[in-house]
Amino acid sequence: MAGDLHTHTNYSDGSYSPEELVAAAKKIGLHYLGITDHDTLDGIRHLYENGLYPGRGVNIIPGVELSANHPEKDIHIVGYNIDIYNEALLEMIDKIIEARWERFSEIIRILQTKKYNIREADVLKTAGTSRSIGRSHIARTLVRLGAFKSVREAFEKMLGKGSPAYVPRYLPEVDEIIDVIHQSGGVAVLAHPKLVGDDALVEQLCTKVDGLEVYYPFHKPDEVQHYFLLAQKYNLLITGGSDFHGAASRFVNELGEFTISDTLAEKLFVEPQS
Repeated sequence: MAGDLHTHTNYSDGSYSPEELVAAAKKIGLHYLGITDHDTLDGIRHLYENGLYPGRGVNIIPGVELSANHPEKDIHIVGYNIDIYNEALLEMIDKIIEARWERFSEIIRILQTKKYNIREADVLKTAGTSRSIGRSHIARTLVRLGAFKSVREAFEKMLGKGSPAYVPRYLPEVDEIIDVIHQSGGVAVLAHPKLVGDDALVEQLCTKVDGLEVYYPFHKPDEVQHYFLLAQKYNLLITGGSDFHGAASRFVNELGEFTISDTLAEKLFVEPQS
């Protein structure tokens, strides 16, 4: 079969619980599953603390997706095979989550001044188990309340950069993120380079990271080839994944629609200590 190294659970902004995600991976026969929630390790820690990781049937690769500070571009670094209890990593995540909550409250305040009938409690209901409250939770809540027809529309009109309710937040620097990932025993991979929107910046980042997410649903064949050659040029690990969230508004609707070969996925897998 194959693997998917980029997925999210409902501990960040996905719709599947960690158990549901692992069960789905087993059902379709994935050999490798990377769980890479935004700014939280709670999902993978939930599996570990309930005796479900390490487990049988699918090789789980623990990860986390962290956003890096940049004045214009969205840069996401995924840490794979991190120590899910590493103190330095957890300290950074706590700081990021605190900033998320502050931004969350400010966005709700702005929306209310613009006569949107939305409360923090409404968003928390949408977020469920997630402590990593983000704009996607707010957008989904606005859709549920009938303010917009889709998450995309909510971002375009109110929540995206340059929109009336956009609020910036604290983000660590790229070098800080890579350093903390290394401190936690992991490898740092630049996620979805096409979405960075600046290939010169991507190449600059390739001199810092350990791997590049070459295979991604948004990448066209010529772009895959470009990033493949870039990874080879800088001797980087080649990774890929669907960015599965369990929502139809994303690039894939179902787990298994987008995968990478075992030969690539197995290079990211480290046998966990039971």
